[in-house]
Amino acid sequence: MLWVKTLHIMFVTSWFAGLFYLPRIFVNLAMVPAGSTAERERLLLMARKLYRFMAPLMLLALAFGLWLWLGYGIGSGAGWMHAKLVIVIALLGYHHACGRLLRGLAAGTDAHSHRWYRWFNEIPTIALLLTLVLVVVKPF
Repeated sequence: MLWVKTLHIMFVTSWFAGLFYLPRIFVNLAMVPAGSTAERERLLLMARKLYRFMAPLMLLALAFGLWLWLGYGIGSGAGWMHAKLVIVIALLGYHHACGRLLRGLAAGTDAHSHRWYRWFNEIPTIALLLTLVLVVVKPF
């Protein structure tokens, strides 16, 4: 079980690194001057590669998390686990929202400001804090 837990933590950490950094690239994309196509294309390339890299990390984090929950019964029937699962579902939505925003930025149809992206970038930080409190403190 400890190997499964270790792999789950590793893949969650790796996925979160992408969730933290991809919206930061969006901030930079929103700040690119209109005539700077080389900078825009470089940032889009970085964002696309990061998003593609994040997808398998997300799937592996989910797989090992499900293994812990369903295979070993960790958190079964506990209120903290139900709350954690709500956050995980929200993070899956956030991940897919990042993909939608990336497609909009690439197509030139996204009109969000760099300030909006700075706020959007804070969502995974709050989700991580809440998840850690639920898993470590187990308040209910």
